[in-house]
Amino acid sequence: MRFIAAGEDSLYPPVLSTLRVMRVTSGGDDDRLYMQAATEEAKLSLNEGGIPIGGAVLVRDGGVILSRGGHNRRVQDDDPLMHAEINCIRNAGRIGRYGNTVLYSTLMPCYLCAGAVVQFGIPKVVVGGESASFAGAEDFLREKGVRVVDLNLPGLTEMMAGYIERHADIWNEDIGAL
Repeated sequence: MRFIAAGEDSLYPPVLSTLRVMRVTSGGDDDRLYMQAATEEAKLSLNEGGIPIGGAVLVRDGGVILSRGGHNRRVQDDDPLMHAEINCIRNAGRIGRYGNTVLYSTLMPCYLCAGAVVQFGIPKVVVGGESASFAGAEDFLREKGVRVVDLNLPGLTEMMAGYIERHADIWNEDIGAL
């Protein structure tokens, strides 16, 4: 397995080190493994004072990690566009084509991020948990031919619900509901 993203020796969670030594193949177990990395990114964002959303990895050909370190940085950077999925794609850099990639995110992408998925032709998005906030974006992705896999992991749903309960103002700003 090979990592292309810069900063490989930075402070990333141990699960990413595990990914380095594994030969990853396609399938549900791999989706859960990559979602662990996305979950660690969500926790990192929360620990930085941000919204706990992680779009930690963009994977090519079932095993080459193109991007890591993608988590929501809207609060930390005072940047309304720095959603986790956008951050993840940005961290991948210019990779030419995205037709053989998978994007992993801890919650259903919003319309902004779903638009980026469609714009770059990412054919598959794997969602870890909370899918209720942007159900329309899921429909949009599917209408555009994107395969959406929802793992519906209770821990991620609970993490977002707890955050939304404690920080409704920030969440409502994030989803454009103010």
